[in-house]
Amino acid sequence: MNPLRAYDIHIVGLDNKRHEYDFTSDSTFFAALEQELIKAGNVQTHLVLEKSETMIRLDFHIVGTVEQTCDRSLDEYDESVDTQRTMLLKFGDHNEELSDEIELIERNTSTINVARYIFEFISLSLPMKRLHPRYRDEDDQDNDDQNGKLIYRSDTATSNDDADDQKDMDPRWAALRKLSDN
Repeated sequence: MNPLRAYDIHIVGLDNKRHEYDFTSDSTFFAALEQELIKAGNVQTHLVLEKSETMIRLDFHIVGTVEQTCDRSLDEYDESVDTQRTMLLKFGDHNEELSDEIELIERNTSTINVARYIFEFISLSLPMKRLHPRYRDEDDQDNDDQNGKLIYRSDTATSNDDADDQKDMDPRWAALRKLSDN
């Protein structure tokens, strides 16, 4: 049996109201998706589905941990996941992805599988730079040192210099400056 079948929601018989679902995703879930980003994890998903005549709103709240490999040391560690995302499925004549949050689905669609959405939302919540927690403190300290150095400054005059310039300025130029400030 396909482990992703557990993520099917039969929308044909659902009333036009709010429905709630809970899903648990473990290593078999990530293996069934045939991807390389996440090998293992334990994630709980609470899904609120609101069905109306014209669309379905899916509100996901995903909490748990996934196993990641550190880019620096190649050590494996658990990355925590806590994200809330919304997906809108509008009924139409054909299937089409309109944006990251909106998709068209055919009116005669009987089931939707939310496994792909759960995986995408988990993937989007992970940091781009995969660092083991013991290296994150070092990386933050390096960034603090770099933030303390002044490399370039584009404004040449300070506020005191502007006040002195105003006193020494020809009154005709001052009148023109007032016009350009408006």
